[in-house]
Amino acid sequence: MRSQIRHLKEHILRAACVAGEGHIASAFSILDILWVLYHGLLRHDPANPADPARDRFVLSKGHASLGIYGILATRGFFPMEELKTFASSSGRLGGHPDSRKVPGVEASTGSLGHGMPMAAGMALGLKIRESSSRVVCIVGDGECNEGAVWEAALLAAHHKLGNFTCVVDFNHSGDRALMLGDLAAKFRSFGWDVVEIDGHDHAQIEAALKPHGGDVPRAVIASTIKGKGCKEMENNPAWHHKAPKADELEAVLAQLA
Repeated sequence: MRSQIRHLKEHILRAACVAGEGHIASAFSILDILWVLYHGLLRHDPANPADPARDRFVLSKGHASLGIYGILATRGFFPMEELKTFASSSGRLGGHPDSRKVPGVEASTGSLGHGMPMAAGMALGLKIRESSSRVVCIVGDGECNEGAVWEAALLAAHHKLGNFTCVVDFNHSGDRALMLGDLAAKFRSFGWDVVEIDGHDHAQIEAALKPHGGDVPRAVIASTIKGKGCKEMENNPAWHHKAPKADELEAVLAQLA
């Protein structure tokens, strides 16, 4: 599994290098979470992406699109080779995911704070229809500065959306702008069930993201490392929106773990 994720990181790096852009470090931050979700927990059918019985996943921090593109490719939604068209004028894999173009993408995201309200609306709709499907959403910790995140949190608790899980990618990238304090306590005060995990430990991720039942939404505070698996990138703000140049690529690839 670890070797497969490392191989996926290679594809992501090569795609960003060709495009000359991409939020690689943000994608690496959530890659373990996405892997566990799509390789065992979420109900999905690459042959029928619109299957009404599917679970829904929303990447609210849409700038980490290379992460979800890579994972969807591993599940067969489109060929891995298509990653090479990332951010090209002729391709469908944009810098932010577009649900109208990319199979498996549930919501067009990237304007921070909007994905979680959309995910909460999906969860409410599924509950009204008495569907057994559920919704998982990943938000960034910096994104939690957005008021819409907390409005959605209030709505999810009020409507007893036990079919809704929000994962906070807590990589501390926004600490310099605004400290979030005790996120777990904040979500609890909004009426949520809260689990705190190591966002790179697959056993902890799986335990936290299994369907939990009941009528209380769950927040998973996942402590992560931005740029995880590449020493030069890890917790390095310079890599927030940087892509390796062609003459730098092999040196960066050699750092992958």
